[in-house]
Amino acid sequence: MMKHKKHSSLSRPALGQFHRHEWAFIGAPCGSIKKLAFALSEHLQDRYKIGYVDADHSGEQNPEPGIPAGIQQVYTDKIGPHRLDFLGEWNPHHHRQWFNLQDLVLVNGNHFTAQRQIVFIDPRKEASLQKKLDRLTDVAAIILTAGQSEIYPFLQAHLGEKQVPVFQENDVTGIASWLDAAMLAERAPLYGLVLAGGKSLRMGQDKGAISYHGKPQREYLAELLSGLCEKTFLSCRSEQAEEWHSGFPTIADAFLGLGPFGAILSAFQQHPDAAWVVLACDLPHFGAQHLQQLVQGRNASKLATSFRSPFDQFPEPLAAIWEPRAYPVLLQFLAQGYSCPRKPLINSDIALLEPEDPQSLDNVNLPEELEVALGRIGNR
Repeated sequence: MMKHKKHSSLSRPALGQFHRHEWAFIGAPCGSIKKLAFALSEHLQDRYKIGYVDADHSGEQNPEPGIPAGIQQVYTDKIGPHRLDFLGEWNPHHHRQWFNLQDLVLVNGNHFTAQRQIVFIDPRKEASLQKKLDRLTDVAAIILTAGQSEIYPFLQAHLGEKQVPVFQENDVTGIASWLDAAMLAERAPLYGLVLAGGKSLRMGQDKGAISYHGKPQREYLAELLSGLCEKTFLSCRSEQAEEWHSGFPTIADAFLGLGPFGAILSAFQQHPDAAWVVLACDLPHFGAQHLQQLVQGRNASKLATSFRSPFDQFPEPLAAIWEPRAYPVLLQFLAQGYSCPRKPLINSDIALLEPEDPQSLDNVNLPEELEVALGRIGNR
C-alpha cells in the first residue's frame, strides 16, 4: 500500500541556514573571527555582495551603528532583540529571505551553524572546538593562527581522508582568492527557456510554429540556447506538451493565467538552483550574436541581466538571464499583486545591457508585423 502524501513534491533550492553560499568560521575567539571576516570582505567587495552573521553577548543596548567596509548586510543576534532591530524568534526561513540578495554570507560559527566550515587552529578554543565536532559537517578549509603548524589529532580523525586547503591566518589575500575560486566554481548553471506557451490571439496562428529560419521559431531559439546552456526547455501550456515532438523537453505552466511571469516561475519551481536564459518566441531577429552578448554580459551578482529595450528604455524581461535569487523576488511581487516580469527588474539591482543590434528585440505579434519581418529576413 502506497503511503499517502499530504503535500506536493517540490524541488527545494540548495539553501543553507542563511544562503546558498555560506561559510562558518569556528575554532577561534569571536574577535578573531570578525577581524578575518571583515578583512576578507574588503578584498572581495568589488566582486561580491557579502553578508555577515554574528551574535553579541556584551549586553550593550545601543551598539555603535554602521556597516564595516566590504560588508553589504549585517545581522547580529543580540541574545534577545535582533539587530535589524527585531523582537521575537528568527529561524532559517527568515534568514534566507533576508540574505537572498547577497552573494555569500560569512558566519560566526561559535554561535551559528552553516553548510560549510572554515576551522581555526587556535589553542584558546581547542577544548571548545572538540566539543563542537558535530557542527563540522563539511570542513572547507583550515586556518593556522600564529605559532601553529599542526592540525589537532581529533580534527584530523574527524576529517578522515578528506583533504582541505590550509592557510596561515595572516594570508588574507590567499584566503580571499580561494573563496573567490569557490564562488566561481559554484556559479549557477545556465538553463535555457523558450517562451512558447502563449495563445497568439493577435497573430491568429501559433507564433512558436512560424518559420523564419527554416524551422519552427521555438525550435530555432532552443537550438541557439543549447549551444550555451547546460539544458534547454520549451515553456508551454499543458496540452501543448503532448502535441510537440521537437526533441526538447518541456515545462508546462504551473502558475496558470500569468503569461510569461508564470512561465518563468514554473521553470524556477522545477530547477530553483539554475539561472534561466529566457527568450520569447516572438523575436525573429534575435540570433546567435545577440545571445552571445547577453551571456557574456551576465552579472551573476545581480538579480538578472537584461537588455535595455530600445522602444521604451525599460529592461526587457523576455530576453534576459534570471539568477536563482530572482525566484523568491518574483514570488514576492506576485504576492503583492504584480504579474508583469518587467516590474521586478525595474525595482531591483540588475545588469542592464545596451543591445548592439536594437532590431534584435523587435517582437512580432500581428499579421502585418509578420509580413514585414519575413521580408527583412528574406532580404538579408
